[in-house]
Amino acid sequence: MYAFAGRSGVVPEGMTPARRIEQFKEHRRERFLTGEELERLGVAIREAETKGVPWDTDETKPKAKHLAKPNNRFTRIGPFAAAAIRLLLFTGCRLREILHLKWEHVDLERGLLFLADSKTGKKTVILNAPALAVLAGLDRLGSYVVPGDDPDRPRADLKRPWEAVARRAKLDGVRLHDLRHTYASFGAGGGLGLPIIGKLLGHTQATTTQRYAHLDADPLRRASDLRSADQPLAQAPKSNAAALVLH
Repeated sequence: MYAFAGRSGVVPEGMTPARRIEQFKEHRRERFLTGEELERLGVAIREAETKGVPWDTDETKPKAKHLAKPNNRFTRIGPFAAAAIRLLLFTGCRLREILHLKWEHVDLERGLLFLADSKTGKKTVILNAPALAVLAGLDRLGSYVVPGDDPDRPRADLKRPWEAVARRAKLDGVRLHDLRHTYASFGAGGGLGLPIIGKLLGHTQATTTQRYAHLDADPLRRASDLRSADQPLAQAPKSNAAALVLH
């Protein structure tokens, strides 16, 4: 704010009352959904977009008598909100990259998204099969993939749909942005390597992708297998994250 005020001549250039204040140390939040949590999320999304998820109400409160009848106490989310949540997980995109996505930026034939203005600038997103299935199943009501009440304007946010779905899936403390972390975590756990994950997420700095280094267990697993070649280890099958959420 003071930088803007300085450029505008409201205050002297470089003036800031916070110059000598030590910044509070921030601890980066990292939350990755497990296979079981993804399964619950998939069930909750399907329930919310079909029959709706039930409200959590306290019948003992004085105002409870004014609530809708029990058989009408359901929260339903529209197909575009459900698709947006799935796309966040299947693409690893940021929220605004999906909400502001236009159909002109979607190339279903080649399986690509061309984002003209992301946080890190212009970038191309490679679509996997589940993401393509979500996009192919959407109606084109206007220029935006996830339209708002006005088909020619994007949806403002996913706050209420996500709260309803996350509460139903019992995902306490999970943010929408954590779907992006989850997308990266499955790539790291699958041995894609940090450079590839960074490319998929659109990171411009390798240091940004380093937060997922502790999840990249594949090189360690290969080393362990080599060391124990005479005693083969039974490996558990990898979770199919897309199937858990899409079906």
